[in-house]
Amino acid sequence: MIKIDQEKCVGCGACVEDCFPNDIVLKEDKAAPLNRTCIKCGHCIAICPVDAVSISDYDMAEVKDYQTDSFDITPDNLLNYIKFRRSVRQFTDQPIEKEKIEQIIEAGRFTPTGSNSQNVSYIVVQDEMRKLTGLGLEGLNKLGKNILEEKQNKNTLFKYYAKRWMKMYEDYLADPELPTSLFFKAKGLILVVSETPINAGLAANSMELMTHAQGLGMFYSGFFVRAAYGNPKIKAFLGIDESKEVIACLVMGYPDVKYQRTVPRKKAEVSWR
Repeated sequence: MIKIDQEKCVGCGACVEDCFPNDIVLKEDKAAPLNRTCIKCGHCIAICPVDAVSISDYDMAEVKDYQTDSFDITPDNLLNYIKFRRSVRQFTDQPIEKEKIEQIIEAGRFTPTGSNSQNVSYIVVQDEMRKLTGLGLEGLNKLGKNILEEKQNKNTLFKYYAKRWMKMYEDYLADPELPTSLFFKAKGLILVVSETPINAGLAANSMELMTHAQGLGMFYSGFFVRAAYGNPKIKAFLGIDESKEVIACLVMGYPDVKYQRTVPRKKAEVSWR
């Protein structure tokens, strides 16, 4: 519920103009919430010049006033930061501090979601990495067999991965203690879960940036996401509701590799209208 301190409110109308659901009006030269169509996006909190607005469902102690020195980043630095990040698959034995994982999740938590649904959740796996490895490789092995049994499937890349997944599972069964190319020697992973892929994907991207800012390395395990999709064993192990899926799997650790420069990419395909 939106609350507006009438003693503080100066009736500027900024919150009224910025409220997309049209849930705030001016009444007797003061902003007044209707609390009918509010999606709790917090725009009214952010824009109020006198800090008169609050939302009762939230912890208002989280709100921070804008500060140039701690909020701004130059466009060139941001672009270079994005260009320089690499998928890291070589990790040291150093464990990941809990506070760093929590800050990475914070980056996901504050990422925008459609209609402010905030319908993204997170599962941190550290102690059960070995168990999850087995479940993931078992799932990939089944997918690989299905791909190879589809005679009409002419996709050579799919067939390559199918054979690779089956070999990974075979090697795992031979010695479950050895690292695999599912999670390598990572010290933890965060699963981003939602019924809305775009919301989880956006959160995962913010989390990736924070991971690298923490001095950690990570890669997205598309293999595990494929293994987990619709997989009742993995969902039961992780406690994931049937209506939700693992949208992204961030595999993390301290990097045992150092990159020296950015890499090239294909030119962007852009249409201007």
